[in-house]
Amino acid sequence: MKNLRFALLTGLGLLAATSLRAQSELNSFSIVGRGGVANTFASDYQAIGINPANMARMNNAVVAFSIGEGGVGVSSASLTRSQVWKFLRNTDQTLTRADKLELARAFTSDNTLNFNADVTTVAVSASFPVLGSFAFSNRQRLSGHMALNQNAAEILFLGQEAPIYANYNPTTSPLITESLAGTQFQGTWYNEFNFAFARRLITLPLFRLSGGVGYRYIQGVGIVDVRIEPGKIEAYSAMSPLFDIDYGKVVNSTSFNLEKRANGLQPVGKGNGFDLGLAMEAGKMLRASLSLTDLGHMTWEGNLLTASDQKLKKLRSNGVDNYDFLSEATKIFASGTDSVFVYQPSQEHTASLPTKLRAGAGLRVTNRLEVGLDVTVPLNEVAGNITSPFVGAGIDFKPNKFIRLSSGVAGGAGYGFALPLGVAFTTNLYEFGVSTRDLPGLLADKNPYASVAAGFVRFRFGEIKD
Repeated sequence: MKNLRFALLTGLGLLAATSLRAQSELNSFSIVGRGGVANTFASDYQAIGINPANMARMNNAVVAFSIGEGGVGVSSASLTRSQVWKFLRNTDQTLTRADKLELARAFTSDNTLNFNADVTTVAVSASFPVLGSFAFSNRQRLSGHMALNQNAAEILFLGQEAPIYANYNPTTSPLITESLAGTQFQGTWYNEFNFAFARRLITLPLFRLSGGVGYRYIQGVGIVDVRIEPGKIEAYSAMSPLFDIDYGKVVNSTSFNLEKRANGLQPVGKGNGFDLGLAMEAGKMLRASLSLTDLGHMTWEGNLLTASDQKLKKLRSNGVDNYDFLSEATKIFASGTDSVFVYQPSQEHTASLPTKLRAGAGLRVTNRLEVGLDVTVPLNEVAGNITSPFVGAGIDFKPNKFIRLSSGVAGGAGYGFALPLGVAFTTNLYEFGVSTRDLPGLLADKNPYASVAAGFVRFRFGEIKD
């Protein structure tokens, strides 16, 4: 159980997209089916975190709610599908020396392993004449990324036998920023409570403009953020008691805010986030959307450890010895007593949220066909954000009134080119479906990308009219 919980953060948070970050809104099966294209398509409560102004557009439901939508995605630019599969299934299989050497080579990459997961436990939106549109949701958002230079990969799998430790002398050992430059080990787990409001600002016969604002109260369940560059380092972690970490003698420090009890998703950090958006409609066909999301910051206080540049410390262990490598990797790079860092207890650390600029344009050709273009640009470099712009084109097509097919093309945000596919079963009252962000990546062995999103029940009542 301990290893499972450890892997949950450093796996569900240790793999997102692009240098740690993940673009796709995996809590929505319809958005995943378009490869992450969402800026003009998202409506009702699904517009939370994308563009709250979309909630006030025409043709949205008067009332919509869900009791479960979510998804998960895993990708790698250096591992094969069979290797990733072994990490998921063969966690107790012992690694041979040959296995360790092979994995050390495979893990030497600036995009070794990415993962993100989004689960919306409950969501509801409602529109009222004059007042506007309101929405609420609870969301579990996990993301992460691993990138290792050759020294870091060899330390991870060979431990004290890594070549860099040959003739090791603690007084002449190289600095972390020299020996591990290019290494990133990041993961976040947020428990979010989202509120959004939208209202029509301008209503003309052939032009409508809506504005929206979103607020989220965020509980930080855990974070690991290690980024090493030549002459520069960022390294801190704060983990909920859920992960049952042994902090050793650090707990006796007056600078360490120890959280002992694990009461559900007991937070070790908190924050406030804001979204701002505008949505335009021209006639009955053209739509445009512009938004800023995740403005704000997180403050981490519980079980907080930080590290600065220092001489590389030699491990006592022989590194990872089985396919359950995530818990061992966390100990080596994040907060273990046998770590390449000497961590210090801290009282507080503040970090910005992963702010993005999102823009899109869409064309509602008929009631059965809609197309759209998306661009999402990261505005900072923090855990949970994408590291390069996302660009995509998406399409929704209904061959009949009960089936909606989604597809498109997408690229950037660390995942590369993607060809998505989604299928939804719809009625006037509810819909449910399943999708994948990249069908070829789901089947590929080299540089695999696997994602699956599902919506169990999404109910919609009525339709917003002018």
